[in-house]
Amino acid sequence: MRIIFLFIAALLLASCGGDNEKQTEIVAQAVSTEQSSSIDKTTSVQFDALLDQYYEDYLKLNPLQATFEGDPRYNNQFVNNLDANVEQNIRSTLTRYLSALQKFDASDLSNSQQMSKDVLEWELGINLDGLAFDDDLIPIDQMWSVNLIIGQLASGASAQPFDTVEDYENWLARVDAYLEWLNATESKMREGVKKGWVLPKSLIKKVLPQLASMTSDRVQEHLFFTPANKFPDTFSDEEKARLTEQYTAMVKGKVVPAYKKIHDYMASEYMAAGRDSSGIDALPGGDAYYRHQIKKYTTTNMTADQIHQLGLSEVARIQSEMQQVKEQVGFNGDLKAFFDHVRNNQDLMPYTEPQEVLDHFNAIHERMKPQVAKLFDLKPKTAFEVRRTEAFRENSAAAEYSSGSLDGTRPGIFYTPIPDASRYNIFDSESLFLHEAIPGHHYQVSLTQENESLPKFRKTLWYSGYGEGWALYTESLGKELGLFTDPYQYFGMLSAEIHRAIRLVVDTGLHSKGWTREQAIAYSLDNEAEPEDGIIREIERYMANPGQALAYKIGQLKIRELRSIAEKELGDKFDVAQFHNQVLETGCVPLALLEAKIRTWINANK
Repeated sequence: MRIIFLFIAALLLASCGGDNEKQTEIVAQAVSTEQSSSIDKTTSVQFDALLDQYYEDYLKLNPLQATFEGDPRYNNQFVNNLDANVEQNIRSTLTRYLSALQKFDASDLSNSQQMSKDVLEWELGINLDGLAFDDDLIPIDQMWSVNLIIGQLASGASAQPFDTVEDYENWLARVDAYLEWLNATESKMREGVKKGWVLPKSLIKKVLPQLASMTSDRVQEHLFFTPANKFPDTFSDEEKARLTEQYTAMVKGKVVPAYKKIHDYMASEYMAAGRDSSGIDALPGGDAYYRHQIKKYTTTNMTADQIHQLGLSEVARIQSEMQQVKEQVGFNGDLKAFFDHVRNNQDLMPYTEPQEVLDHFNAIHERMKPQVAKLFDLKPKTAFEVRRTEAFRENSAAAEYSSGSLDGTRPGIFYTPIPDASRYNIFDSESLFLHEAIPGHHYQVSLTQENESLPKFRKTLWYSGYGEGWALYTESLGKELGLFTDPYQYFGMLSAEIHRAIRLVVDTGLHSKGWTREQAIAYSLDNEAEPEDGIIREIERYMANPGQALAYKIGQLKIRELRSIAEKELGDKFDVAQFHNQVLETGCVPLALLEAKIRTWINANK
């Protein structure tokens, strides 16, 4: 899972602002353009100007995105996406750009520009569609909400820089703006209670410890005080003293009271109003919302029933391969018993310290390096690191990738939660590294960001169907990369794949077929080897963000299908590295656009 862009995609729908005068001028130029019957330089320049202006306005509307991209211009800003005027402002902005974009005829644009036009039209359209729903009435959950992103930044080890006095002052200003959002969450949740849009009780229980961890009055140990505990040596004593006083006041007088207030509300009134149902279809308009979520995350028009049946079919297929591994290692017993054997096998939990787990992942990287060049002739310049997930969110987090900055100064980071190193099971560690790190998210994200032929807005665009589909596809490359020599690691790859197939079943089960949280947990326990506490976290993750979990398998199957078509039609002319280039060079795009591109490439190379 790639954490940043899932959050930013939601934030786009709930932001307002920008240089309206300049934006209107650019859009007006596009609207009034007389289109010629062939590509001309004027039209091309105007189209590129529209894309550039869209990207600039997007960053103004999404200052956190700018920070994660390494753009420091908005490091002191935070847009309160719960402000009453936001929805109308963002709707008018999206509509204005969509109208301007549609004035350009595809025949007047280059192939690359045509792709950008198609991508941006899809992006604007899906975001406009999302404004019809009341999901802003559930502003906080245990995994996806803004407060968790801010917590990462507060640690001083993420994208927010703390190198200069101005950096420290920027964070103080950003926290003030963020607290406006946090203080507004209660009124939104109260409105949600009235309209029936509330979190399940089981998720509220997971949010409360996260909020409570921010209410400690031990200021110097508080997460938001962390940067003040490690001032750069270049700061003068006077600067250190002033900032220490300001950060103390910020934590003690602002952050702690704000978190206490929302914690107490959620622990009392909101908990009492929390729902016992698990799926989004139990909410008013929940069925329509789930259809929107399926389209947004898979970038397809598949129905919940189609996806559910596909999931059942894939689970059966993968289980037949698992049976073969079970027999290979000589295990006597059925597949469910083998799952328990893998979950509890102490030989697969060999470590006692978190650093040993991190070293294990770095060793996987070293083993596969000699084979990477055979499958990829393009490699990212952006640096890469493996890190432990921060303690404040570790118990509710899954392994994930956080992208590097656009300028390459901040590395891409593979985060893995290690709440108890002695219970960290490594049976699926090779497939996990392939997915979250190399050549999964790190290659896909970094190569996109480094691609100078793409317009800026496409360098950081994220569609889970493509991005997570690619990462899951790369897990199947393990043998080609010299991994999976241990049958348990190959079983780990199959477990990771069946985990994504199970998601098709349980996500649609929860949100369209009336499944309970307990039914979904039981189905997962019966069909995969993940430990029970991990499965519970996963099911609750799907409950918090309907549809997101569908993207992985849908995208993987499409990329695998396209590779099979290319291998069959190109025969000896098929070059796997060139196929990967074709997939990766587009950046994130809806799957239908990727398929059209690959089929065009196949036809051109027959």
